[in-house]
Amino acid sequence: MPRTEPQRSCLGCREVKDKKDLLRFVLAPDRTLVPDLLNKLPGRGAYTCMSKLCLKAAADRKQFARSYRGEVKHAGADELVNQVALRLEERIVSYLALANKAGKVVSGSDMVAEALRKRSPGVLFIAADISPEIGQKFAHLACKSGVPCFNLLDKGRLGALLGKELRSVAAIEQSGFVETITRELKRYRNFFEGGTQSQ
Repeated sequence: MPRTEPQRSCLGCREVKDKKDLLRFVLAPDRTLVPDLLNKLPGRGAYTCMSKLCLKAAADRKQFARSYRGEVKHAGADELVNQVALRLEERIVSYLALANKAGKVVSGSDMVAEALRKRSPGVLFIAADISPEIGQKFAHLACKSGVPCFNLLDKGRLGALLGKELRSVAAIEQSGFVETITRELKRYRNFFEGGTQSQ
């Protein structure tokens, strides 16, 4: 008989989902609310969908205090959203840096365009502050090649991560990094679009 995935309800929308598809929070010893993206921190968890809307609803309605039956410290709904977004971004950035160190990242418009036409890399980063025309060009190339693309980081930060100057686009070559980075990018996008992290 297949093992049943544990389920929990979202404090924001009350929908019941698999634990792995939810965003977990725990209380620090001083009762400060802490996001637990890896589901590894000790203590009893409280959950919301992987969605900023559900997180804001839970915080605004004081659902965390009800779940933990007492005072819960946090700086407000918007700050909680910022904390989660920052931690999600940090995970993506760390994997991108590892992939670059392993020689699995191609950057620069010409090199990335060539990679998209000839080698079909695993995932494409398009800088958030790229011009719309260039962004659409690379999104179209990625679509034709069946390569998922994500708008994240600005040109300065993307370049700095790769040890370069400004970079508008970067592609991660097919490798063991692709699945992990794509999963984290989907979690990040789903958080802002109101979905869950299930694939």
